[in-house]
Amino acid sequence: MSASIAVPFGSAPAGPPISPDTFNTIAGLAKTRAGIVLTPDKGYMLDTRLATILRRDNLPNLNALAQKLRGPGAEPLMKDVVEALTTNESSFFRDGKPFEHVARIVPALHAKRPPGQKIRIWSAACSTGQEAYSLAILLSELGLANRPFEIFGTDLSREVVERAREGLFTRFEVQRGLAVQRLVKHFAQEGAAFRIKPVLRAACRFEERNLLGEHRALGQFDLIFCRNVLIYFDMPTKAKVLGALAAQLAPDGALYLGGAETVMGLTDRLVPLPGERGVYGPVGKAG
Repeated sequence: MSASIAVPFGSAPAGPPISPDTFNTIAGLAKTRAGIVLTPDKGYMLDTRLATILRRDNLPNLNALAQKLRGPGAEPLMKDVVEALTTNESSFFRDGKPFEHVARIVPALHAKRPPGQKIRIWSAACSTGQEAYSLAILLSELGLANRPFEIFGTDLSREVVERAREGLFTRFEVQRGLAVQRLVKHFAQEGAAFRIKPVLRAACRFEERNLLGEHRALGQFDLIFCRNVLIYFDMPTKAKVLGALAAQLAPDGALYLGGAETVMGLTDRLVPLPGERGVYGPVGKAG
């Protein structure tokens, strides 16, 4: 997932204090490009997150970085800064409950769909792919009479999308949420790492995509996961993203948000599914 960070003025240890103009330049870029809200009173990680870019471009401090961002030809640097300011936290079968609900709802979707029609799932802000591959593992285990499925993972960060496409995970990563039986069945060990097996890797495709962009060309999805992302946006951005997700959701589909997230007060196109936490359906079709 893509998350936000923030920094107080004057927190830079290696150089002069961060000027208000510097903060406004970086914060404005993060907000415009990714919906990330940087506040001057909470954060403490800006130097850490941007240190690699400072070293790479031989810039002495964040003020110099902001000056370069305001100059000509800064588009590639802007993209790198926004990517550096995102947090990508993920694990296999994270939180458990959403995947239990998927296991209950997909057989009903399977029964409703014409033969040969794919079950389509969107893992928005997919990070390094654990959520998408968890869904692929789950669907493969449901035994849906050869029903094809497609899992589409998107993230703002080019680096994590490339990692997701590789489907290669460290021992630490596979130990987070992945049962040993599933690891043995669905992964092949490569040295000290583990790669998802080709049949599941082929069912997942990953694309660099901004949640604030246009998504109509993606078509309709039966299920959409967008978990622990909205918490980093302001209210108008949350409403915009939820509206866009609702537009891509099948009439009998489900949207999964994080436990601390809600659609209440943000959109009239989605309602909670009865008895479920963090699961929403289109108005008129919930339940």
